[in-house]
Amino acid sequence: MVNLTIRENIEKIEQETLSPFAMLSVCSRGREQEEEPCDIRPVFQRDRDRILHCKSFRRLKNKTQVFLTPKGDHYRTRMSHTLEVSQNARTIAKALRLNEDLVEAIALGHDLGHTPFGHAGESVLNRLCADGFRHNEQSVRIVERLEKDGEGLNLTWEVRDGILNHQTRTMPHTLEGKIVRLSDKIAYINHDIDDAIRAHILVKEDIPKELCAVLGNTTRERLNTLIHDIITNSAGKDDIRMSRDVESAMHRLRRFMFESVYQNPAAKGEEVKAEGLLEQLYNYYMDHLELIPDTYLRMLEAGETKERVVCDYISGMTDQYAVAKFSEYFMPQKWQVDGF
Repeated sequence: MVNLTIRENIEKIEQETLSPFAMLSVCSRGREQEEEPCDIRPVFQRDRDRILHCKSFRRLKNKTQVFLTPKGDHYRTRMSHTLEVSQNARTIAKALRLNEDLVEAIALGHDLGHTPFGHAGESVLNRLCADGFRHNEQSVRIVERLEKDGEGLNLTWEVRDGILNHQTRTMPHTLEGKIVRLSDKIAYINHDIDDAIRAHILVKEDIPKELCAVLGNTTRERLNTLIHDIITNSAGKDDIRMSRDVESAMHRLRRFMFESVYQNPAAKGEEVKAEGLLEQLYNYYMDHLELIPDTYLRMLEAGETKERVVCDYISGMTDQYAVAKFSEYFMPQKWQVDGF
């Protein structure tokens, strides 16, 4: 009788219990660099752990979600957004008997490439860098090239595909990736409504009544409606779907949020300052590459452009670190001499 490792037993359970449409760990396309398998964890669980323990993930707790430097402890950050995406996605995956480890790995890694100051920072770097800048592509760049002092995390193809294609204009190749893609939107629409109400940008009555009639009147009701709808319409299918009415209502609610919150001067008034700060940092580092850590500068030797290396460094900063570096370079510093 052959004694199976813990990992092999888990893989066997996957094959016996998961949906025929699930991405099984043993069916992964694998990693760019081959590795010895872990004796305990299947490949997607191992990827999840690598993301959870990397420095880029820890920095998410000090990166803006929507509201810059809010006065209060309960506004979402990029970290709390990521955790909410992960929870929504795991709930859906479990109900559909899809691979929860793959879903969680994609969800935890999908926003690693976000800049300080949220989408305002992304917009600045996209404008300044000749090759452009998109946070989903940067997230993949982080796990492939920048983490672990340039070694990368060597994640599986399926996790990197889900991270790259979590935005509206692209589509992942696995059902697990498609779950995260929808869970991202479900999370930010609902938690941004909650934060906007807390910030007195919105009141509940501002949300169009026809959308409330379909989705619900509270965060709990909307999440319940959206998640149930995906599960009901995707069960037994080789796709992740929503009903036409609920999907339409979600898209209209997203448009409402862009008009009422994401482009609202009261909510986004500080973004002009943030954009100016990052643009000055970008130009300063372009003229003073010696100030960038060697980990990033080694990318120049590998053939990367100066613009890309500067983007790598700035995009990895937290909000506070970007402000601190700006203050160091552009604000008068305290100085001291001996005696009186």
